[in-house]
This record gives sequence, structure tokens and C-alpha cells, in this order.
Amino acid sequence: MQIDKNQILEFLRSRGDNDKAAQAETELPDQVDTDQHAGLLSNLGINPADLLGKLPGGLGDKLGGLGL
Repeated sequence: MQIDKNQILEFLRSRGDNDKAAQAETELPDQVDTDQHAGLLSNLGINPADLLGKLPGGLGDKLGGLGL
């Protein structure tokens, strides 16, 4: 799944991980593919499944709306 880098930065900052947000800003491409960039996300302490569930308007919200 494609996620905008800014959403990841906001996610990290909301957790208080400002150092990791700064690292992500330099290491991640503008559009992050959760499969292709799983290693980079892991280095930042991000589990893609957790990220998708917490993004506003993201997959987590859509699945919740379907009762899954």
C-alpha cells in the first residue's frame, strides 16, 4: 500500500518520536510502499499494520467501517 511520507511523519510526531521523524524525513521517499520499504519502516520502529490502522482516513478506518 502507498502512504504519503507526510502521514508517516505526522504519525511519528504524534507518538513523540521527533528524532525518528527527522530520520524518516531524510530516508523515506515521498510515497512509501509498505511492502517495498518495510525495512526502512522497521528501522524507524514502525509496524506497517499499526501505521495503517492509525492513519486518519486510512485503511484502518475503512475496515472499521465495514465491521471487519
